[in-house]
Amino acid sequence: MRSRSARSARLAVAAAAVAALAATATACGPEDTTDTSSSAASSATTAPSAGEGGEGGDAPSTSGSTASGDKSSGSGSSGSSDKSGSGDKSGYGQSCGTNDLEFTVTAESQAGGYYIVTAKAKSGITCYLDVNTPSVSFGSGADGVASPVGQGGEDPIELTGSAVAYTGINPKTTNTDGGKEFENVIIAVTEDDPDPAELELPDTATVDKPIVTNWSTKRDETVPRIV
Repeated sequence: MRSRSARSARLAVAAAAVAALAATATACGPEDTTDTSSSAASSATTAPSAGEGGEGGDAPSTSGSTASGDKSSGSGSSGSSDKSGSGDKSGYGQSCGTNDLEFTVTAESQAGGYYIVTAKAKSGITCYLDVNTPSVSFGSGADGVASPVGQGGEDPIELTGSAVAYTGINPKTTNTDGGKEFENVIIAVTEDDPDPAELELPDTATVDKPIVTNWSTKRDETVPRIV
């Protein structure tokens, strides 16, 4: 009988200990949960506040500044360019350079045969032939340079649109059989023009003491003759 009583007492003590531990766990559990929830809520409240401050202030300010700068810059640049283009009159009233003109060469049979060169201003250009006589040569040698004969001549001649000027070139003024043959002639509006034009002749020319007339708006005044 004593052994059963002692055993029952030990079981009762063990049961009481288990109940006490369960009660302790139960008491701690809600407090821990409450603390965790409170900390999470606190963090959640703080995070949106920081996020609103960063995104709501900085982003709109930067975007607005860039757009305003781009519009202002683009508008000013475009306007200035358009005005400059529409008001550009730099090609008017200037002296003609060789590269301002278009040339054509035709062969004529009159007066023993010669070439007539027609000069016309390029599209959009208005210029003046201030120098009466063109610079003409066959090849680069001194013996190929055409001498002016003083025929025709108007000073200055305005070239624009369909207006043209003529000059006549006789490649051979001697009665001998000598001479050099050329397929091109070099022409410039002045002797020191940096951009002379090399024109293909309609046929091969025999060159010996060539001559050239002045510029003229009248074609019949540019038949080259030695006076």
